[in-house]
Amino acid sequence: MELLAVSDKIVDWIYSSKIRLFFSHIDIALGCGDLPIEYLEFIVSSLDIPVYYVQGNHSLPENIMQSHEGRGSQCLHGKVINYQGHTFAGIEGSLRYNYGIYQYSQFGMWLNVIRLIPSIISNKMKYGRYLDVFVTHAPPWGIHDKSDLPHQGIKAFRWFISVFQPEYHFHGHIHIYRPDTITTTHFGRTKVINAYGYQHVSL
Repeated sequence: MELLAVSDKIVDWIYSSKIRLFFSHIDIALGCGDLPIEYLEFIVSSLDIPVYYVQGNHSLPENIMQSHEGRGSQCLHGKVINYQGHTFAGIEGSLRYNYGIYQYSQFGMWLNVIRLIPSIISNKMKYGRYLDVFVTHAPPWGIHDKSDLPHQGIKAFRWFISVFQPEYHFHGHIHIYRPDTITTTHFGRTKVINAYGYQHVSL
């Protein structure tokens, strides 16, 4: 399966007819937050593939986004889905720093993670593995994160990937300004990838 992950930044040549030239082979796209719904829907309509997304801390309120549901892009927050034999789960938002929407305390993120566990265990019983791809906006604690509160990683995410060991953990939120910035880190069996802009992988 060919996967395209996007986050935080609109890539001009993706948001154009060139997307068909470079990504006609993509099977599924993931939105890791802070992107306009129109951008995600363009990917849906241009490539005729499903897009699963989580909200970022700068995303529009869900009641506005809901009017766009059903046209191909689907919110993955708090859900575990199976697509073409691969399992995906997602959690929205970042740490709370100004009481904006889609912001949580570390404890709130623990609650989000705990709610996924029954479905993750069910995956293990059905498919022999817990999860293939974990999708979040914020990074896990100590991996690609920063020291300031808004960009600190999530402790529950680090625990989650250490215990359930998905093949991939895609996140956004951490903007990349230098070419030498680390964007891919192996943590146990999990490859943690910052999807800022876009990332393309083969599952």
